Amino acid sequence: MPSLIKNRLARFARADDGNITIEAVIIFPLLILLFCASWVYFDVMRQQSVNQKANYTIGDALSRETDKVDETYIDNAYNLLLHLTKSQSPATDLRITVVTYRNRGNSGNGEYKIVWSRARGDFAELTNADLANMTDRLPIMASGDQMILVETRDWYDPIFDAGLAAFDIKTYSFTRPRFAPQVIFLGENDRVREDNGWGNGDDEAPGNSLCHNNAENQTDCAS
Repeated sequence: MPSLIKNRLARFARADDGNITIEAVIIFPLLILLFCASWVYFDVMRQQSVNQKANYTIGDALSRETDKVDETYIDNAYNLLLHLTKSQSPATDLRITVVTYRNRGNSGNGEYKIVWSRARGDFAELTNADLANMTDRLPIMASGDQMILVETRDWYDPIFDAGLAAFDIKTYSFTRPRFAPQVIFLGENDRVREDNGWGNGDDEAPGNSLCHNNAENQTDCAS
């Protein structure tokens, strides 16, 4: 009996005949599952990349502003985020915050402070208490310098069940103002002159892009 079983197993191992239809029926569902799982994980990485690039775009655009920013500007930045990510407004959030850094005397220690913060969607505006818990994520800055912090959140719900539950895609970036030392928000910090110079839209700033022809020295405007 052991010899008979051994011979039949050897014969089965050597056999190369079969039915392609039956084999296809067996393997095809597995191939479909593998394809769906691969597509879901690829789409997650693609959507994460799209959201991060949209975040960078908003931060870069704001860093180049030389005019005062207002609520309409934030609304349009939110609309741009929805357009770039092809998302729906209830599922997508945006928060833009301008942060400054101040040294504390000669100790070398300093603190980050919020200049202004605006949010769209379910995000709440960032507070100094929230900022205190984010210091490990903020860059080293010179005293009086500013940076633009952009945060986005987009709800992602996979089409197929591939072992990945729905979750928020979160992105985060910070950008230093490029053409002005500070970013001015209308009605927020538009009448405050910081120690580091003029900001965007400052009526007293010399220079063609920042001067509105009412500087004390008109020669400064011409130069």
